[in-house]
Formats: sequence, C-alpha cells, structure tokens
Amino acid sequence: MTAKKRNVYVKSKVWLVDKEGRIIFGLGRMRILKAIDKCGSLNSAAKELKMSYRAVWGKIKVTEEALGKPLLVKNQGGSAGGGSTLTPYAYTLMNRYLELSRIVDTQADDLFESGFLDPK
Repeated sequence: MTAKKRNVYVKSKVWLVDKEGRIIFGLGRMRILKAIDKCGSLNSAAKELKMSYRAVWGKIKVTEEALGKPLLVKNQGGSAGGGSTLTPYAYTLMNRYLELSRIVDTQADDLFESGFLDPK
C-alpha cells in the first residue's frame, strides 16, 4: 500500500539557524519581509501581522546581525512620513530561501514516495 493510500504524507520546514540554534530565517521572517514590502513600514507590517513593533524589529535585527547585511532601508519620519523598504539583498534572500525550501520539499516527497514506509 502506498503512502498516498494510507493518507500519510511527509511535511518539512526549512530554517536557517546560527550555531546556537537560534532561528535566523524561515517562513516567519519571510512573512515579516513580505508585510514590510507590502505595507511600506515596520509599524504597519507589525499591525498587519498582529505582532508588536518590538517583536518584528527584534527578529529583523537578529537576522541582519547574523547575516552581516541589512535587510531594510529605513527612511526617517518627517512631513513625508517614515517607512522602510527591502534591500536588494532581502529580495535575494527571500528568493533563495524559497528555492531551497522547494528543493527540500521535492527531495523529501521523492524519498517518501519511494517506499519510506515500506522498506524492503
């Protein structure tokens, strides 16, 4: 009986972590960057994600420090308002993360379907 007939499947997640095991990047950080890109500011993104500004900023800061590259260009307030935009590196990181996740999912699915539950 194949895994599909059993209604069993494999699910995987990909995180980039530092040597202490702290998450540096994953789907949560991806959601944050997408929200910032959509909303144009950390504050608006935090509200959309129903997170505190401090939590959103803290996660971005941890990622930037670990990778040694900025993810945001922060514009000061004033009459035109503030805001944040993603750096080209942030877009590259997001695209590469999605590609890595796709590869991991494909490889996991292939291994699982090749008889993972029914070894010979």
